[in-house]
Amino acid sequence: MTHFFGSFKYSLATLTTVLILFVFPGCQSETLKGEEQAILTHAPAVPSPITRNYPTKVIIELETTEVVRRLADGVDYTFWTFGGEVPGKFIRVREGDQVEFHLNNHPDSKMPHNIDLHAVTGPGGGAASSFTAPGKGTVFSFAALNPGLYVYHCATAPVGMHIANGMYGLILVEPKEGLPPVDQEYYVMQSEFYTHGAYGEAGLQPFDMGKAILETPDYVVFNGSVGSTTGDKALTAKVGDKIRLFIGNGGPNLVSSFHVIGEIFDLVNTEGGSVQNKNVQTTLVPAGGSSIVEFTVDVPGTFIIVDHSIFRAFNKGALAMLTVTGDAVPEIYSGLQAESVYLPEGGGIQGLSGSTPNAFVAKTMDERIAEGGRIFAANCAACHQAAGQGIPGVFPPLAGSDFLMSDPARAAGAVINGLSGPIEVNGVAYNGVMPGVKLSDEQVANVLTYVMNSFGNKGTEMTPSQVANVRAGH
Repeated sequence: MTHFFGSFKYSLATLTTVLILFVFPGCQSETLKGEEQAILTHAPAVPSPITRNYPTKVIIELETTEVVRRLADGVDYTFWTFGGEVPGKFIRVREGDQVEFHLNNHPDSKMPHNIDLHAVTGPGGGAASSFTAPGKGTVFSFAALNPGLYVYHCATAPVGMHIANGMYGLILVEPKEGLPPVDQEYYVMQSEFYTHGAYGEAGLQPFDMGKAILETPDYVVFNGSVGSTTGDKALTAKVGDKIRLFIGNGGPNLVSSFHVIGEIFDLVNTEGGSVQNKNVQTTLVPAGGSSIVEFTVDVPGTFIIVDHSIFRAFNKGALAMLTVTGDAVPEIYSGLQAESVYLPEGGGIQGLSGSTPNAFVAKTMDERIAEGGRIFAANCAACHQAAGQGIPGVFPPLAGSDFLMSDPARAAGAVINGLSGPIEVNGVAYNGVMPGVKLSDEQVANVLTYVMNSFGNKGTEMTPSQVANVRAGH
């Protein structure tokens, strides 16, 4: 009888194991083979896809540093970083890997740091084992159990301050079967910064805890700074390329409404997990969360990437670019592109309600005109047009404008305070709204000097002191 029940218990255990493995195949274990050093990359680069079909021991070495870097033109900030830049380096491992994590804190750091990886199953996501004083190092290990795209961040008190100063990044745990091949992969991470000065106020800006608690950031950016992924630093692709973006949101507070203007996401791995959605226009990325989006670029041009909480894009810096080269495909899209509508040199039309960088001071009239041309393209050309011709019946011309040239002080007032209601320009009636442009006295002088000496206008120099008088109501 004992032998019978012993055999029965053994058979029941065997059957249970078989059922578990059948119903929950992820419970099957793989044998670790060898070890390798992880290759880590700065944004927007991504480490190459994993080609091995077995788990291994992966050694990751990451250093925390506190560095002064550019936040916007003329604006610096003391960033706390994983790897010297914001966001932190991209980490790529495979489901089932055993990760040995080495965290070092640079001797010049003023603060202790640690790391909480959302991919970790364990106390604090590793934070409980990685509190690292300046000049020291810590080591802990974890198993990469769940495939997905995960945020990591510093979790040393005060946690919000460490994150707000730039301590976050992404770790991808590839599924055992790997990800489908694509032509381009990029790393884009949104976050916000809270500075003592307003947006664009020049100099080294300190962190403002009061603004952070109120959740009123001066900057909302991709990859650590305004313009980090624009112009000659834009993401690139060719017509026909399939693109995969690994999107993260370091927060610390805001949810991102991630959108690529002129594209539709073919696939979205919602919140960086395994569930996929199709044909998505805008996807939400929570603070401390992620998303994986894929799309094919069918036509050439510059595609603008934004947080579609739109004032963040055009007024706080949450704007990037994807430049696609190749032959036109008129059956899909035809038309000329005016990139200045979104992002000319100097930061786009965000100056309309947020002050722009204020480091430049013109020494000559030629310098004032040149700088004014940049400001005009950024703030005025979308309405008044690149040649100052305006739009009939809607926006008055600046070229040959009697309204502008007869009273420069009135023109300065319109730039500073805005203008609404009926006016007459060159004998034609207009009745619209021009928003005030939040520029410094120097910048208003520059743009007005440019306009008064362009488009066939023959004017003189407007000076910052003249603008200051107008602003003061003199």
